[in-house]
Amino acid sequence: MKASEGDRLVLASSVVDGAVRDGTIVAVRGPDGSPPYMVRWFDTGEESMVFPGPDAHVEHGGGAHHGHGGGTATAATWRVQVTLSHEGPQTTAQAVLVAGQPDHLDAVGRARRNPEDEPDVIIGDEVAVARALRRLADRLIDSAEDEIGEHTGHSAHVHS
Repeated sequence: MKASEGDRLVLASSVVDGAVRDGTIVAVRGPDGSPPYMVRWFDTGEESMVFPGPDAHVEHGGGAHHGHGGGTATAATWRVQVTLSHEGPQTTAQAVLVAGQPDHLDAVGRARRNPEDEPDVIIGDEVAVARALRRLADRLIDSAEDEIGEHTGHSAHVHS
């Protein structure tokens, strides 16, 4: 993992319903952009030294914004992390959207295997993930409608 000052570090939770933390890298202590990093967290404003693990990723440039109008277009990267857990015949998936801002959207989907069926983890994973992603998409549409309403002063309905 390599980073520069101003990049964004995102730490996804390794447990269902766990918090996603993100912040701005304010100092790089390792050689050639490698960890550890000093990070100022968006949620608390505090700074701490971080040795990122496999649940972390760096967004270079601190997160880009969409370009509008005749100006130069920039790219934005939004990530969805899905965490799966299995307990007996039940599979739970948590999908978290990390979208270049301190606020995150998340949703949970569940699948339950019929006790008479042969265990097949992949099928339960697919169903639970699909349900979590569908709910996440619905939450994102609701959020967009709310923001349109706030900007225009009129209720909005986005066709999906």
